[in-house]
Amino acid sequence: MTAAQADLCIDRPSVADGAALWRIAKESRTLDLNSSYSYLLWCRDFAGTSAVARAENGEPVGFVTGYVRPEDPHTLLVWQVAVDAAYRGRGLAAALLDGLTARLAAERPLTAVETTITPGNTASERLFASYAERHGAGVTREVLFDAGLFPDGPHDSEVLYRIGPLAF
Repeated sequence: MTAAQADLCIDRPSVADGAALWRIAKESRTLDLNSSYSYLLWCRDFAGTSAVARAENGEPVGFVTGYVRPEDPHTLLVWQVAVDAAYRGRGLAAALLDGLTARLAAERPLTAVETTITPGNTASERLFASYAERHGAGVTREVLFDAGLFPDGPHDSEVLYRIGPLAF
C-alpha cells in the first residue's frame, strides 16, 4: 500500500457494506448498476472472493467483487471494481485487486484473472493491463458477449480479458 493509501484498510466486505457498494457503483456512472439487493447478496455470498477499502471511520470507499469460476477453480472472475470519487487517483483500485488476488492465492491455487470490459473504458483497460504487467502475465482479449445478446436495450459488447498464467 502506498503512502496515499495508508489511511485505508482493505478487507472482506460484510452484508452491512452492501448499501455503500451499491452507492459507489451507482456514482461511478460507468458500471452496469445491479439492484441494491444483489450487492447485499454479493457481500454475503461472495465476501471471500471480494474486497473492500475502508476509510478511517470504517466506511467503504472502494471495492472489487469477484468469484471463482465453478468450471475453472483456478480462475478469479472480477465482476466490478469501483472507487468513490473522493478517493480516486491514489492507486486504490490496483491495491484492491492486488490485495484480493494475493489473499486468494494464499488460500488456493490461482493461475488466472478474468474480467469483461466494454470498449472505450480506458480506466479499466489500464487497470488490468497494469495488473498483468506487475504480475508478469500475458493478456488475451476476445468478445465474450456481443452487443446483440443484451435484451435491455443498447449495450456495448463485453470483451473478456484473461490474465495469466499467474504465479504467486
